Amino acid sequence: MPSHGRVEMTSRLRPGRWLARILPPSLLGRLVVVMVAGVLLTQLAGNWLWATQRHAEAEVEVRTATQHLAHSASKVVRFFLSLPANYRPLIIQQFREMGGTRFLVNVNRAPVEIAGIGEQALAEVAKAQVRTTLKEDVPNLSKLRIDFAWPDHLPVSDDGTTLNDMPEGWVQNVVLTKPAPAPILLIQAEMGPGNWLYLATLMPNPYFLDSGNPLTRDRVLLQALSLGAVLLLCILVVRWTTRPLAALSEAATAFGNGERMPELPETGSREFVNTVRAFSAMRERINRYIADRERLFVSISHDLRTPIMRLKLRTELLDDEQLRDEFHEDLDELEMMVKGALQTVKDSDIHENPTEIRLDALLGRMVRDARLAGHQVSFTASGLSVAAKPLALKRAIGNLLNNALHYGKQVELAVEPRGTNIAIVIRDHGPGVPPEALDSLAEPYVRLDHGREQNSSGMGLGLGIARGIVQAHGGELLLDNHPEGGFRATIVLPGAAFTPLDN
Repeated sequence: MPSHGRVEMTSRLRPGRWLARILPPSLLGRLVVVMVAGVLLTQLAGNWLWATQRHAEAEVEVRTATQHLAHSASKVVRFFLSLPANYRPLIIQQFREMGGTRFLVNVNRAPVEIAGIGEQALAEVAKAQVRTTLKEDVPNLSKLRIDFAWPDHLPVSDDGTTLNDMPEGWVQNVVLTKPAPAPILLIQAEMGPGNWLYLATLMPNPYFLDSGNPLTRDRVLLQALSLGAVLLLCILVVRWTTRPLAALSEAATAFGNGERMPELPETGSREFVNTVRAFSAMRERINRYIADRERLFVSISHDLRTPIMRLKLRTELLDDEQLRDEFHEDLDELEMMVKGALQTVKDSDIHENPTEIRLDALLGRMVRDARLAGHQVSFTASGLSVAAKPLALKRAIGNLLNNALHYGKQVELAVEPRGTNIAIVIRDHGPGVPPEALDSLAEPYVRLDHGREQNSSGMGLGLGIARGIVQAHGGELLLDNHPEGGFRATIVLPGAAFTPLDN
């Protein structure tokens, strides 16, 4: 494949790997994440569209309302401009005694310094509209200050008087603090040297700043409730949908390990019912095949024993002793092959229930037996146990140990945890195995030259039987040469079968 083709294929695979690392491993988690992400994206897009439209509508409303308010303020400014300077405080006092007007009015010698509410888009729109309208209605205004401020400690006069210092009747049309403080529009216009008109009022919509905010408390609460409802329904529906799949997965795992499982109920969606039916049919066919295989081998063993025995008796009638011995050797080899084939079937399919096995006790007994036979075997207690089929696991370890004793003489046994798994290591100090022969070493009837020399009675079935038993437990048999010399066989059992021994 050309290099650019590999680069293109790698670039296609990267997004899938990236998503696989982010998404949870379970189907339930992935469906929940995808559905919640879809709802969140929909809400964000909807909020953005709604906020854009609402902000545009709010700007139009603020401009319209502010224009009417500015026209009213223009009339007040023209009225005070038409009065002599010494009449203006008198008129203001009369306004206050009457209970005030829409505007809180005052006259100062200089503009009052105001602490504004900060940069806010709608406030800037309102200030610009007020300035434009006032300039159009009262073109002879030389200086003009417009701002928004909060009512608390708002200065009204250049002598330090604040809004809080004034009687409630004077400011009742200006101050709004419930349910929340509303910003006050302040207009300061110069009517002459040392004569500034101070106007304070509320906007027609006192809380106009909130009209363009998409994240109001009510809206956020409503969306949070809707997201929570979607998440809850999603978890319930997905769990209800994936629960049969989990049962199917457990049944497939148990069947692969040789355990007996009840029939799966044919309930749920149409696709799941079809899958259950296909799985049940497959399990039945495999069970029939295994049963037929056992019956076949048993029948072959039974049927071949009689002609083999008959042939052995007939060889005794031969006069040629050398020929008679050769016939006996061939028949013995044929009988051993038949027994070995039958043993392969039976030993790899031991029907037991898994139970907790204390590895120190199991391996300790095997080590003691080997030492009594004169072999050098070392073993260090690990304090671990494993859930497995006792006879089957003992058969697998025994085959590996026997091979190690035949070919390596000195043997070391060890048990160690590997992450969530457990490993049983059998290492000998023999000549090892050629690297090219490791892949086929566990195949039936495969024997190496040095194996035939040291163990002429073997048939090459031990490793194959051990591998079948380990795989039936959901584990793996690893065969390799030890870096310091000798051969090493490692039984790795999965985490589901690993149990720490209670002290």
